[in-house]
Amino acid sequence: MHFSHGSKEEPEVNLIPFIDVLLVVLIFLMLSTTYSKFTEMQLRLPVADAEAQRDYPKEVIVAVSADGRYSVNKSPLAERSVEAVAEALGNAATGGKDSVIIISADANATHQSVITVMEAARRAGLIQITFAAQSAGRAGR
Repeated sequence: MHFSHGSKEEPEVNLIPFIDVLLVVLIFLMLSTTYSKFTEMQLRLPVADAEAQRDYPKEVIVAVSADGRYSVNKSPLAERSVEAVAEALGNAATGGKDSVIIISADANATHQSVITVMEAARRAGLIQITFAAQSAGRAGR
């Protein structure tokens, strides 16, 4: 008896399902692995007083109270007009046109009282204006 085997084809190995399974295992391992630090250094950082008052000659701090009163560099103003605030800003701006106006307004201050300070700064020729705020952690104090 003579059996003929026909053509001699080698079996083909399909690698695509194997690669899919390996990728799933790899993703699973990446998501489930916890990473830990192998080396840790014990550091003791220096301490600084973060509440120290800054004193820059080019800064003019304008405080606006809830009822619309103004204070320029901790000096209260008698008048609330734009002209009075502009004159006080001009006198307090020791850095000239490079001075920075910091508006520190109460949370309940009116919008108009802040706009008055901005208009007074414009009239005094001071164009650098910023606003002071406190962090949410200190707001309750």
